[in-house]
Amino acid sequence: MLLLYEKVERTFGYRQLTLHLRRQMNKSINAKRVYRLMRRQGIQSVIRRKRKKYVGSTPQQVAENVLNRNFEAEAPNQKWVTDVTEFKYGKGKKAYLSAIKDLYDNSIVAYVLGHSNNNSLVFNTLELALQAASESRTLLHSDRGFQYTSLHFKKMLDDAELKQSMSRVGCCIDNGPMESFWGTLKCEKYYLHTYQTFEELQTDIDTYIHFYNNERLQAKLNGLSPIEFRTKAA
Repeated sequence: MLLLYEKVERTFGYRQLTLHLRRQMNKSINAKRVYRLMRRQGIQSVIRRKRKKYVGSTPQQVAENVLNRNFEAEAPNQKWVTDVTEFKYGKGKKAYLSAIKDLYDNSIVAYVLGHSNNNSLVFNTLELALQAASESRTLLHSDRGFQYTSLHFKKMLDDAELKQSMSRVGCCIDNGPMESFWGTLKCEKYYLHTYQTFEELQTDIDTYIHFYNNERLQAKLNGLSPIEFRTKAA
């Protein structure tokens, strides 16, 4: 258990440790027992930091909350959620990560890390997602950030025959799965390190998202990683 705990930089709580120990040992391991052992050995997961609040902008166009917190999907690429989050590095420098998540298996379909929180960041992310998944899609949900409410973004969605959905004003929980991923990424990787360059940050984000998609087991996916769940279903 300690070896696994150190491998993931002390970020896993008892639930994640239990899932991975069951896989490694091919045994039925009780989560409560893992919890007790963690307390006995004085180990715990990293505490997450609170997300900053941002001031909204005047939208060019808005969409209804079609998703309406129905975060279940019956097939791949049926429901996507997306958002942008901020990272700091060096001396007061900032980077911005845009990503699209598939609600079917919680995989990250596409992502782009950039120096500016601009339209290109979001537009390029959508283009990568459409390239990665050319099969039928129905819905893309976001908050009301200026990129998502722009007329150009709406045209991109219309051209790709995607239906647009947006969170209500001030309701972060409407985009809960994306918020959850940001918390996991920052807790299990970003907050554990100090980054001096953009390249260092990019490397760790690439590494973590590959780990998240291919190796990080999830209880909601029957103890499989997102890609394992998708492959098994196919």
